[in-house]
Amino acid sequence: MFSGILIDKGESGQTVTVSELDEAQLPDGDVTVDVEFSTLNFKDGLAITGKSPVVRKFPMVPGIDLAGVVTDSSHAAFSAGDRVVLNGWGVGETHWGGLAQKARLSGDWLIPLPSAFDSRQAMAIGTAGYTASLCVEALLKAGVTPEQGEILVTGATGGVGSVAIALLTKAGFSVAAATGKATETAYLENLGATTVIDRAELSGPGKPLQKERWAGAVDTVGSHTLANVCAQTRYGGAVAACGLAQGMDFPASVAPFILRGVSLLGIDSVMAPKPPRLAAWDRLARDLDADALESIVREISLGEAIAAAGELMDGTVRGRIVVDVNR
Repeated sequence: MFSGILIDKGESGQTVTVSELDEAQLPDGDVTVDVEFSTLNFKDGLAITGKSPVVRKFPMVPGIDLAGVVTDSSHAAFSAGDRVVLNGWGVGETHWGGLAQKARLSGDWLIPLPSAFDSRQAMAIGTAGYTASLCVEALLKAGVTPEQGEILVTGATGGVGSVAIALLTKAGFSVAAATGKATETAYLENLGATTVIDRAELSGPGKPLQKERWAGAVDTVGSHTLANVCAQTRYGGAVAACGLAQGMDFPASVAPFILRGVSLLGIDSVMAPKPPRLAAWDRLARDLDADALESIVREISLGEAIAAAGELMDGTVRGRIVVDVNR
């Protein structure tokens, strides 16, 4: 038996409990993992609170991330004792996820835990940090350089935003951070932000083309914010879009793209193939300062994760939440 968070759905609606589960209940897969740490991402918050139909099959163990030790494997790439990381691949949506003490998965979804990190640090990064790294990689491949001006990061106090600021600063960029939390200025400056702006400057309807401000951007918010960011991006700049905290809509025009040559780069972390995953984790291992990482982490137990998911949806969480599934 092992403990895990279980989401179920009946006639009266969704229930979420910490439950005792049997290994025979685990779904099919060719690698079994003793999970050491998981984490809470925005998608996990949506799943646990039921605010969006993230979960496609019931019952479901949520958790799109995990790090732990292989206990059994018939996959050629992994053996018992290997330390592994998983991000995405529909885990926590259609396949039991990481918010439990055990998981059974496809070995094709796993990557080796980078030697620079232990399991806790890997989950301090999680899908949020891995997505931030994918965004930085995309901006650099698009030709955005520090000499071209400031990079904007929206949703800056969230997991993606926090890691993006740290990585962009390490890459030599001057970073502007957009947040609705004026009290977090010192936190953002600690991560490397040189400018902090109120998200209200970006969150309302705006003109199709606005004053050029940003060489590029990492946007975690979507909706009017993303439209305004594109409208303010300088000629030839690029915007990496990876989130929808404000909404899935994109009330914009083609003006920034056809008059300023702005590129909108879509970032998908869930189904990204192995080469960009490994490149993103290599950047994290090389460029993410351990002290900066620790400064954005709050650790909780498995039993505390359900309440913390509600906090995440209320927008009161700063940085990253790591879940020790064994306490």
